[in-house]
Amino acid sequence: MLQHLSIQNYALIETLDIGFSRGFTVITGETGAGKSILLGALGLLLGQRADPNVLMDKEKKCVVEGCFQLDKLGLREFFEVNDLDYEGLSILRREIIPSGRSRAFVNDTPVKLELLKKLGEFLVDIHSQHQTLMLNRTQFQLEVLDGFINRPELLHSYREVFQQFEANRHHLEQLIRKNKEAKQDEDYIRFRYNELEAAGLDVEASEELIEKEKFLSHAEEVIREIAQAHHLLSENEPSALSQVNETVNGLQRIAGFFAPAGTIRKRLEKLQIELKDIASEVELALSQINFDPAELQQVVERLDAIYRLQQKYGTQSVAGLIAVKEGLAEQLNNTQNLADEIDASSAENVKLKNIVDKLAVRLHHIRQEHAGVFRDSISRVLALLGMKDATFVVEVSKQENFTENGCDEVRFLFTANKGGRPGEISKIASGGELSRLMLAVKSLVSKENLLPTVVFDEIDAGVAGEIAGKVGKILKKMSANHQLIVISHLPQIASKADTHLLVTKQVGNGITRSEISLLDTEGRVDEIAKMMSDEKVSRSAIETAKELLKLPG
Repeated sequence: MLQHLSIQNYALIETLDIGFSRGFTVITGETGAGKSILLGALGLLLGQRADPNVLMDKEKKCVVEGCFQLDKLGLREFFEVNDLDYEGLSILRREIIPSGRSRAFVNDTPVKLELLKKLGEFLVDIHSQHQTLMLNRTQFQLEVLDGFINRPELLHSYREVFQQFEANRHHLEQLIRKNKEAKQDEDYIRFRYNELEAAGLDVEASEELIEKEKFLSHAEEVIREIAQAHHLLSENEPSALSQVNETVNGLQRIAGFFAPAGTIRKRLEKLQIELKDIASEVELALSQINFDPAELQQVVERLDAIYRLQQKYGTQSVAGLIAVKEGLAEQLNNTQNLADEIDASSAENVKLKNIVDKLAVRLHHIRQEHAGVFRDSISRVLALLGMKDATFVVEVSKQENFTENGCDEVRFLFTANKGGRPGEISKIASGGELSRLMLAVKSLVSKENLLPTVVFDEIDAGVAGEIAGKVGKILKKMSANHQLIVISHLPQIASKADTHLLVTKQVGNGITRSEISLLDTEGRVDEIAKMMSDEKVSRSAIETAKELLKLPG
């Protein structure tokens, strides 16, 4: 329930603080005084888009703040899920700064506009003339019927599975598309993979090939130099080895009478041993050298093939080629995995579709069952509103495609005339008939949904006289279940309210301002009498006003 509304610097409102009570509150005032401005401010508080042009003083920010009683609305979990502090009396605030940006708060915690709007949907139902036009839309008609049925858990269960079904269906479509693309590329990918696989790529083996190519390319030079080393060390006359041997022997002969010769001899003996070992290794190396020009050609061709692959695949190493091959193998494997995923997703799709279908059929049967009850209920209210000859029809037809609301299309058909053929509301109903039809809908649906606050903006458009009185009675009856706030220009409706607020337009210092005041009994008599008069309020108008208010004469 809305307990208090504070508005600063909004349109014609400079400053406004107003309290609201339970029951039926009516807001009246002359055209242009600012009655609908109140609804605009309340709409801002409930998450509607902000327009910087609404600032009365373009240099100051606009602030709209509302205090709501949340007890018994079951919103504690909503607050907890959205990390908001829950209070039985919670304050919603909206600010618009001169630059045009807006900020929203719930109990002083900044929130996104979407969250404020979602919370507002639990608190207030604003009915305007624009919403009356929505009565022509089949989607709104479906929502109205569901609101009357008031079994939200059924629709919730359906939507939960439908969302899974839609998500899986989109996923399946993506898999099929990816698989199609993969299939188109599979032959090319497999050719590239086979080419690299046939190359027998191995990092160590390729390094060995590089070393072998270096040797074989210089094999003749290697043989020549090793043979020369062998000749000089062992075969030449005199050879290096024989000369060292001869030197050692000579030094040994003189070592007895020339001490330095002994020292030199010992050093040469070590060299002699090392030189013999070197000579043996050189001889062994010479015997093991094999040079085959054909082998060199094979090694060169093998390396050329690897270098061509590196150039083709944009890499400078065998390791890079192996990485490319592994990537191609993964692509080929993914193609198979995609096929497996498609099979699994297709099976899941069939399973979910069956569940969606069953739940949609259940919704369809429930809507069909309640369509007649809703039709009869609307017809009874229309009769109370002076439209006893009206015919109201609710058609529920099953469609082939599923939507988030099931598989149904709901159509309201209407005629206000006896014997008339019911047709689409947009083509049949006048403005006044639309207003009365919407009032009948709201009086039933709002009662079922138990919204705490319902606001009507000129629901009385196009009605007068006795019908206006009946509209007032229905609104009064609705207020037993809700806080009802009604903007009206009809005295028959204003007189049924528990609380009467008057909006007036004041001009001072060249500025027009809207002000609102709570009327006492005497003020209500004067205002209702003015509503029934042209210019001068007559005595009879005052007496009629008292009669409407059920006051003693």
